[in-house]
Amino acid sequence: MGKITLVLGGARSGKSTYALGLAKKYKRVAFIATAQALDKEMRQRIKKHRVLRPPHWVTFERDEDIIPALENIGNDFDCVIIDCLTLWVSNLLLTKNKEEKIMREALKMLAQLEKMKIRSILVSNEVGLGLVPVHELGRKFRDVAGRVNQLAAREADEVFFTVSGIPVKVK
Repeated sequence: MGKITLVLGGARSGKSTYALGLAKKYKRVAFIATAQALDKEMRQRIKKHRVLRPPHWVTFERDEDIIPALENIGNDFDCVIIDCLTLWVSNLLLTKNKEEKIMREALKMLAQLEKMKIRSILVSNEVGLGLVPVHELGRKFRDVAGRVNQLAAREADEVFFTVSGIPVKVK
């Protein structure tokens, strides 16, 4: 059974940087990127993130279907990073998936990670520290993302919360 680490934090908190640092000690790393390049600014962000990853890491771009990628990765790698769960939840919500289906997908993803004999590092935004969103979709996103984070934290062997680039071990 593999070890699961969850790295949480706010926007620009250093969570992805910390996750990359955890993975750099492994030789064979798979990186599952969930971001979609829907506009020029996001394309630039994705480009900057790619530069930070070592060139020998294998990237799988999956905006929704993470589980088939994990099945393909199997145990051919030493470590897998999923960056990030928050964008994954957003992608699923925006394609009209219901909360129940998203929660089932999250449970399936975590079960798959637990079966794998590799290190798994999950990155996600902590969504519970801000104001209550004004719009219904924003509240739904916050609620579902928060519940996915809770599931991931419960199943994770360790959880870190990053604040201003400093990781704090929570679990």
